Amino acid sequence: MREAVAHNLVEIRGLKIGATVFTPGEKPKNVEIVHGVDLNLEKGKVLGLIGESGAGKSTIGLSTLAYGRGGIRITGGEIFINGIDILKNSVGELRDLRGRQVTYVSQSAAAGFNPSKRLMDQVVESCLSHKLCSRKEAEERAVTLFRKLGLPDPENFGKRYPHQVSGGQLQRAMTAMALCPEPDLVIFDEPTTALDVTTQIDVLASIKEAIQDTGVGALYITHDLAVVAQVSDHIMVLQHGRMVEYGTTDQIINNPQKDYTRALVSIRSTIHDETPAKGEPVLKLDNVSARYRGLNFDVVKDVTLEIHPSQTLAVVGESGSGKSTLARVMTGLLPLRQGSVSFNGETLPAALEERSKEQLRELQMIYQMADVAMNPRQTIETIIGRPLEFYFGMQGAEKRARVIELLDEIELGESFLKRYPAELSGGQKQRVCIARALAAKPRLIICDEVTSALDPLVADGILKLLLNLQEIEHVSYLFITHDLATVRAIADTIAVMYQGNVVRYGPKSKVLEPPFDDYTDLLLSSVPEMKLGWLEDVISTRKMDSAGN
Repeated sequence: MREAVAHNLVEIRGLKIGATVFTPGEKPKNVEIVHGVDLNLEKGKVLGLIGESGAGKSTIGLSTLAYGRGGIRITGGEIFINGIDILKNSVGELRDLRGRQVTYVSQSAAAGFNPSKRLMDQVVESCLSHKLCSRKEAEERAVTLFRKLGLPDPENFGKRYPHQVSGGQLQRAMTAMALCPEPDLVIFDEPTTALDVTTQIDVLASIKEAIQDTGVGALYITHDLAVVAQVSDHIMVLQHGRMVEYGTTDQIINNPQKDYTRALVSIRSTIHDETPAKGEPVLKLDNVSARYRGLNFDVVKDVTLEIHPSQTLAVVGESGSGKSTLARVMTGLLPLRQGSVSFNGETLPAALEERSKEQLRELQMIYQMADVAMNPRQTIETIIGRPLEFYFGMQGAEKRARVIELLDEIELGESFLKRYPAELSGGQKQRVCIARALAAKPRLIICDEVTSALDPLVADGILKLLLNLQEIEHVSYLFITHDLATVRAIADTIAVMYQGNVVRYGPKSKVLEPPFDDYTDLLLSSVPEMKLGWLEDVISTRKMDSAGN
C-alpha cells in the first residue's frame, strides 16, 4: 500500500460514501453518494469544493473528520491527515483529532452556538478539553483572534451571549472558535452563504486574513464560484458525488474545460430586460411606517412605493434594513403605524383578519424556506390543491386537472402528484410553493428571499421559471432579496432599503447607474466578482477611502 505524500496535509484516495434512503411504502435502500473521489491539500493551502446542492461537498468535507451525518457512512477509500489514515483510528484517536487537528465552521453560526453560554466559554472549549493550554492562554488566543477578525471591543467581546451579536459577528466568532486550538485543517462549510453582501465581504476578508496569518490549511465549501475564487489556491468542481474538474483557481475561473464548470462560471450573467410600467399600480404604499410591539422606534419609515401590472419590484438591502418587515405590512401580518396600503385602487385594511377573501386571494406570498412552508405529511397534490378548494370550491377531477396544469407550468409534471415534500430536492420544493401561490390566481406575489437557500444553477432555473410564469399569468412580483445578481436577473424597478428607509428607488436602469448614494455604492461594490484579486482590490479601495475621510 502506497504511503501518503509527506508535504500533503490531506490526501484522499478513492473515497466512497454511502447512505440509507427511506421512501414511504418501500424497503430502505443503500445508495452510493460519493463515487471514488481523490484529492490532495498541501499544508497552508486552501482548496475550494464547489458544486450544486447534493454534489457531495459537505459530505466530503466532513469525511476529513471521519464523520458522516444523518446515517451517511464512509464505505471505501483512504483519508490521510498528516500522513495518518484516520479511517484506521480508534474512537479515542478520532476524538483527539476532532477539534484539535481538524476543526469545522458551519453555515449557520446561530445553530452552532449554545445560547445559554457566553461566547468566550465556547470559543476556548476545544483548547481546554484537549488540554492544549491553560484557560488564560486560551482566552489570550481568543482575544487575538477577535481582533484579527475585526470584532468590536475584542477584550470584552467574549463576555456577550450569542443573541447579543449580529449574524456576521457570530460567523466570525465561529471562525475564531475553529482557529483557537491552532489546528492543521479547518473546514469552512458555506460560512458566508446566509449573510447579506455587505456583511459577507467583511467576513470573507477576515477569514482570508486569518488563514494567511495562521498558515492553516483549509477546505472551503460553497456553491458560489465568485466567493471561492477570492480565498482558494485550487478548486475542485463536484457534481453528483464525482469530480468534474480540478485546477488552479485561475484556470477554473478563466479557462474552464467542462460544460458544467462553464455553466457555473456564467451563471451570474443572466439579466432581465426592463419592462416599462403600464396601467394603474397593482399595489401602492403611501408614507408607510410600522414598528413591532414593544419597540419605541419605527422599523419601516415613511416608505412610498408602487408596483405595476406584470412588473417586478425588487426590494434590496442588508439584513435588518426592513425588507421582510415591509412584506409583513403588505400582507397584514404587521399593522402599519401611519400611511396606507392600496391594492387594485382600494385601501387595504391594516390587519389580516379584516381583509376579505378576495383580497387575500389576490395577494400571495412565497417564503424563503420551502422546507418549513409545506406540511410534510401532505402530498404535493393536496398542498397545491388546497387554495383551489378554498378560493374556488374545486373538488375531485376538476381540482386534480388544475393541479396537473400547475405542475406542468412549473416543469414538474403529473408524476409528482403523490410525492411528499421529503422526496423532493430544494429546487423542486420551491417550485411547488410557486405553484401553490399561482393556484389562487393572484395579481401580486411577494417572493421573500425565495432563491437565497438554493445553489446558483437551481436558483437561476427558479428565476427563469418566475419570469416565464409572469408572461403567462400576467402576475406582478415583489421580490425581496439581498442578492444583487438576482436583482439584475429579474427586476424592472428597484427599491434600496437601509435602516428602514428607502434610500434609492426607480427603474432598474437608473438605480444601477451612477452617481450613487453612499449606501447603494457600498451595496453594489460588495457583490463578489468572478475575477482573481477582487477582494483585495475592494478592501484596498475602502481603506484608502477611509483614510481620505
